[in-house]
Amino acid sequence: MYNSIICRYHEIATKGNNRNMFERCLVDNIAHLLREVGVCRVHRVRGRIWVNRVDGGAFSSSEMEAILPQLAKAFGLESFSPAIRLPVEMDAIREAAVAMAPEVLGAAMEKQDNVTFRVRARRSNKRFPLRSQEIEIDLVSAIAERLGERRFKLDLDHAEITLGCEVRDEFAALFWTSLPGPGGLPVGSNPRVLTLLSGGIDSPVAAWMVMKRGCPTDYITFHSSPYTPPETEEKVRRLARHLNEWQIRGKLHLCNLAPLQKLIRDCCNERMRTVLYRRAMLRIAEQVALRSDCRALVTGEAVGQVASQTINNMNTINRAVDMLVLRPLVGADKNESIRIAEAIGTMELSCIPAPDSCTVFAPSSPATSVPLELAEAEERKIPEYSAVIEKIIADIVTEA
Repeated sequence: MYNSIICRYHEIATKGNNRNMFERCLVDNIAHLLREVGVCRVHRVRGRIWVNRVDGGAFSSSEMEAILPQLAKAFGLESFSPAIRLPVEMDAIREAAVAMAPEVLGAAMEKQDNVTFRVRARRSNKRFPLRSQEIEIDLVSAIAERLGERRFKLDLDHAEITLGCEVRDEFAALFWTSLPGPGGLPVGSNPRVLTLLSGGIDSPVAAWMVMKRGCPTDYITFHSSPYTPPETEEKVRRLARHLNEWQIRGKLHLCNLAPLQKLIRDCCNERMRTVLYRRAMLRIAEQVALRSDCRALVTGEAVGQVASQTINNMNTINRAVDMLVLRPLVGADKNESIRIAEAIGTMELSCIPAPDSCTVFAPSSPATSVPLELAEAEERKIPEYSAVIEKIIADIVTEA
């Protein structure tokens, strides 16, 4: 029955002279998300994005079932609605509304009497003879005559079922439901970043959150082969593949940190190992980011969550690099991260048992406040520290 899908944005509308860039980016992202459906045309018409079949016909049920879950991944969309696109004629609008009403309202009316109902009309075509309120009254009256007015109850504020009507210059549209989009900004409207992706709960959520702010992301993960098993790397691959469902594919860089970890174990204060690991990770990630045109690093850190994430230790770790480090979860507690992970589908993957590199040679009692000067002094104890870092970078395996 539906031959169109209305896609609405919210935040993009505030972008002033840059709005066209954001809209084009959103259109490109939606087209990418729907590429496997194969029959879709995505285009802009003054304040809305529309999805239609290339041939102008109605979507089949199977096509709609494939399209709607993908639109729910389109950052920048506030909501979207399957719709019937019609000529700008009141008779055609009324006829379609009356024809659809038994199917849409019927199921609800079978379960209960006095289903609450309303019509919401928006008329941007000022040449149309009826104003928005008059369109609403006309459609409610026609549907009541068709179904029997005692079978539903008008509720203008909190109706269970709403019929939406848009009357534009080019066409009119009717829709019965509004599905939520993920919000935010379209991926690609901000520069690319590099996420330090582990197999835990937090870093995949952090990657998703920066994508929501328009940043496409590549990923770098640290393993410690042979001290960590191949399952450690495979787990992160699965997380990266899942996150890439929200963006045009990001690259995954697999980095073996074990050579440096052994030197830190042998040469440095045991209690400082985790902080020294994290400083090395940021240094390596910064070099990878600079070579792949990523403008910031992203981590899943939250203040106070573990010993390396105290304010003092985060400052010491951060000072290892000059590049901007984004921490989307810095003020979140674990339950908030878990809720997002469950909503976006990474929680199940994150719960697969597999050790990460920070557990290798982990100290029994990690320091919670390592001064910068002391961390730098410990690093000076490591022979040929810079050369080891460069060798680790040279051995990184990148998967497109």
